[in-house]
This record gives sequence, structure tokens and C-alpha cells, in this order.
Amino acid sequence: MAQRHTTSLRLRLRYRFDHLVAGGTTALIGWFALACLTVVVPASTVLVWADRAAPRTLSGRLTAVWVSVGQTLKIGGAVGSPLYVLASVALALVALLFVSTLVSLITTGINRRIMLLRRGHSTVLESGHTVVLGWSDQIFPVVGELVAANANQRKSAIAVLAPKDKVEMEDEISTSVPDTGTTKIICRNGRTTDSSELARVSPQTAKAVLVLPPDGDTGDAHVVKTLLALDAAVPESGEAVVVVAAVRDTRNHLTAKLAAGPGGHVLCVDDIIARLLVQTARQPGLSLVYQDLLDFEGDELYTAAAQGLAGRTFGEALLAFTTSSVVGLLHTDGGVALNPDPGTVIGASDRIILISRDDDTAVPADASSFVDQDAIVTARPRTPAAERLLLLGWNRRAPLIVEQLDQFVSPGTTLDVVALVDDVTTRTACGSAAPCNCLEVTFHSGDITDPQLLAKLDVPSYDSVIVIGEADRDAAMPAVAGAESQTGTETDDRTLVTLLHLRAIGDAADRELSLTTEMSDDGNRLLAPAREGADFIVSGRLISLLMTQISESPCLADVFEELFKAAGSELHLKPAADYVRTGREVAFATLVESARRRRECAVGYRLRAQAATGPAYGVRLNPDKRQRVRFGEHDWLIVLAES
Repeated sequence: MAQRHTTSLRLRLRYRFDHLVAGGTTALIGWFALACLTVVVPASTVLVWADRAAPRTLSGRLTAVWVSVGQTLKIGGAVGSPLYVLASVALALVALLFVSTLVSLITTGINRRIMLLRRGHSTVLESGHTVVLGWSDQIFPVVGELVAANANQRKSAIAVLAPKDKVEMEDEISTSVPDTGTTKIICRNGRTTDSSELARVSPQTAKAVLVLPPDGDTGDAHVVKTLLALDAAVPESGEAVVVVAAVRDTRNHLTAKLAAGPGGHVLCVDDIIARLLVQTARQPGLSLVYQDLLDFEGDELYTAAAQGLAGRTFGEALLAFTTSSVVGLLHTDGGVALNPDPGTVIGASDRIILISRDDDTAVPADASSFVDQDAIVTARPRTPAAERLLLLGWNRRAPLIVEQLDQFVSPGTTLDVVALVDDVTTRTACGSAAPCNCLEVTFHSGDITDPQLLAKLDVPSYDSVIVIGEADRDAAMPAVAGAESQTGTETDDRTLVTLLHLRAIGDAADRELSLTTEMSDDGNRLLAPAREGADFIVSGRLISLLMTQISESPCLADVFEELFKAAGSELHLKPAADYVRTGREVAFATLVESARRRRECAVGYRLRAQAATGPAYGVRLNPDKRQRVRFGEHDWLIVLAES
């Protein structure tokens, strides 16, 4: 005999209701009508019988009950001959069906429209806006910097297109960038590789389009396909739209540039990050200078018309702006000359490249009268010395770092590389690069998160230490081959552990390590166990800053390319004592003049006494040339000079 269920009455009633609903629309209407009659008829009977003015006869009261039921159920309740009553009920049912259908159609249409808006499939009707294609962690610094750049504009808009829920995108952006000021953020759902879906953000009427590289192994391929779809979506006629994109692998750079077309600007993440890591490792504090230069919160690069400087020399222009720092010339043919010879004559159609607070603060004002000639000194001769360098970790950018180091260091410099991968793998990865001329490289296999291994390395004995993101042992081999099988967060986790052990080693040796660290996520940088003002190259944020700068001023693309090239002029931190007498107050114009005599452009300084105090950590970029500063033996001058 089958066993009976011992369930509660509520569950049994719910089961019967579910069975009823499963019976279909006809059964549901019938049971619903029966339920209504079960309630309405008795209630109407009670109302009639309780009414003192109700008819005295039974037939009269039944008629009153029928009228009450008809009015309640909206079926008329007319009285008369049976045919008349049936006709009135039929008309009432038809009217009820018509009204119900009409309400249902209106409700369905409104809901469909709401869902369409929620899915983000409607077209953005904006002009002069900025379009951001793709979704990754870079979206938040990009939006934040664009909002800061548009702060002085009355009305601006940013349209984001990504294969992600519209509401989720809006919520995440509002959480990361709570104050958007006068900038309107518009999110749309769609594939960036589909030209028809690209039309949802109206790229043809935008002033700039930014293509973000998505996370994952196929990120560069996705960027190339997006650029091709963008080329199909934007007609060639009309005003050109500024297109800025980024790829990670140097091998995909040329392909992306071809897809972007002659007017597009494509940044190579690996190349830029490798160069900045090397420059910063050799000049501690340089990452802070680039951070200040690239974001829109402080002073940044602009171009200004030559105005009254046409026919004068570049050396004279260095002291022609009191509140701006001149660094180069932009010629009419698009050529960029950073830190040209001081005797270079400025053409009437040339533009001055300078660092200023805003584009309207680059006002000529002679500062030569503030130069103290007696305070200028001749730099002491310095003999280049061989160094001992340590590279902890290995990824796709490591061979580029080794190659860049070889171009900057003195002969006899040694580099010890410690990574999970074996010696044969690292040598193979570096084999495609040019042979080292000045650098002697030694490879060691080991886990950089192992405190015992780090203790054996005698880390304090090295002149500089570079820590780069590294996958775990299982993923290390693909990373060398060019793929990144782990996310930036996972590699950052290993970097944080390594930094924790390095801090302990530095504390035990009572020595401040010269440490440069690569990270993917800016949020992880805040967790890093390192001293205040330490050098961090956060790849995602840095590329985001570069992309937004170029999107706002396309002419800066060539400026940054020249600035990050291995050859030519670049930013340096040099001892202030090589330029002016220490221990006495001098106007910054004096340092500009002293640097000019050495064919350099002075753009700021860093004070050692404030190097551990945020948020500037002693860095002052583009100070007023009338400002008087007292420099010590260990303070630095920030100059643009040849390597």
C-alpha cells in the first residue's frame, strides 16, 4: 500500500493551486469566475436582505441581488425579458473584453519600451560627446579623468557601449565615480565588434572614441575587430573623429594601427610600461612625476600659439611664461621637437608645447628678471658607474625590460632575474631580442613569494629592485609565450606577498630599498606594504590616463610617443645641487635658466624632506617661476633632457 504524504494544509492548497494554474487559461478563467460568484452572490444577498428599503417580495429581492451582482462584476445587471438580459450581459462581456485587451496591449507596449531602455538598445542622440567602447577595470579611471577634463564645460556627455547589462554598468560607474558634475553618463548594451550595434552610441557625431582592451587572452584581437567595426560604422565624409585604442602585446601593435587607420592612435601597453619601469627604476620618484603630469587634477601638457614669440629662440621662450613650463615645439607639419636646441628659432605657425594648469593659463609673462645669476653653479662631473640590479618575477614584458635596461645602464652592470620559470625558458624568451651590450644577465629559478629565497638573495645589496607581475607556476609558461592566463588581480596578489617580505627585509637591514613595482589594479596599490611615495607603475590606470589625455588633445599623441621613446629627451630627476647653490632661497626661474645652459628644460622639483608626505610626496610640477625655494644637497630638479 502506498504511503500517504503528511504535509500541512497550506502546502496541499498551494499544490492544488499550482495544478489549477497549469490547467491553462480557459480553466483558470472558469475557476476565477466561480470564485468571484462564490463571494459576490452571498455578499449581494446579505446586502439586499439587510437593506430596509429592499423590496418586500422574494422576486423583488432576487432581482435586487441580480442588479448588485451585475454592477459588481461589471456585466450590467439589467432587468427585463430574458433576451434583453442576455443581450446586456453579452455587451457587458464584450466591453469588458475590449477594455481588458486594450489595457493589456498598452501595458505590454510600455513594459516592452521600459525593457528596451533597460537593456540599453536605444540610440544615443548626442553630438560632441566621448564614446568609450568595451568594459574592463580601465573604464573607471577613464570616466573619472574625462569627468575631470570636462569640469569647466557647461554640458558634456560620455557614452559607454559594452556587452553588459545597462543598469549594472550605470551602478558600477556611479559607485566608482559618484560625482560626475556637468557630465552625463550614458550606458548602452551591445557588442563593440558589430557595426550596427555601434550605432547605438552615435560614434559618427562624437568628438572622440576610446577603445579599451578587454581582459583575457583574446583582448588584442577584440580591439582590432572593434576598430574594423568602427571604421565600417563611421562614414569617411564629415569631420574626422579622434580614435584612441590600446593593445597589450607589441606583436599586435602594427595590426591595430592598420585597423585604426591613419587618423587613429594606438598605444602599446607592454612597450610603454616596460619603458616607464626602467626609467623609474633608475630614477626613484619618477612615477609620481608621470602621475601628476598625466591626470587632469594638476598640471598637464597643452599647446599654445607662438603669439609674440615668433622669430625668437626656444631658449628665450623658456622664461617667457611665468606660470607655465615650456618643453618643446609643435611644427605645422605635425612634427614634435621636445627640448630642442635653445637656439632654435620659433616659426610664426609653430605652437609651444608647455605644462600648465589649464589651457587658458598659458599666458606669456616674462620671468627673466627673477633669475639670480650668482646662484647658478656648474654641475660636478659624475662618472657613470656599474650597478647591481634585481628583477623579481617574469611576464610577457620582461624581455622588453631587459632590452630597455641595456640601453640605459653603464657597461659592467649586472641584472639578476629571479622567476618561477626555468633558465632555458627565460633565455629563450630573451633570445628574440637584441643581444645585450652593457648588461650582464643571470637567471635564477625560484618563487619570489618565498621568504627564504629572498633572504638568500641579499636584496639590500642591490642598487635597484624591480618587481613585476607573475603568474603561479602552472601559468608561468604560457605567460612567457605571450599569453596571460591569469587575471591582473591574481598576479597582483603574488606581488603584494613579495612586497610584504621585501619590507621585512628592508626593516631588518635598516635600509630603504630602491623599489619599483608593476601592478595591474590601482586598488591593490593602496594595499601594498611599501613606504609612502614608493614607485608603482599601475598599467591599467597609466594607459587610461594616456588615452584620455590624447582623446582631449589629439596632438599630444606624438608628444607622448616622443617622450616615451628610448632615444631623445625624457624626464629626469637630477640633483638640484648641480644647478644652484644649496642652502639659499632662489626663484624657480633661476633653475630654469641654469637648466637652459645645459640644454635642458626644468619643469619642477622634488624635496626630500617631503618625500614621505602625501599626496604630492615632495613633487612640485610647474611651479610659479617667481616662487622662491631653498634646496638642500639631497633635493632633486625635474628636467626634460636627453638620456
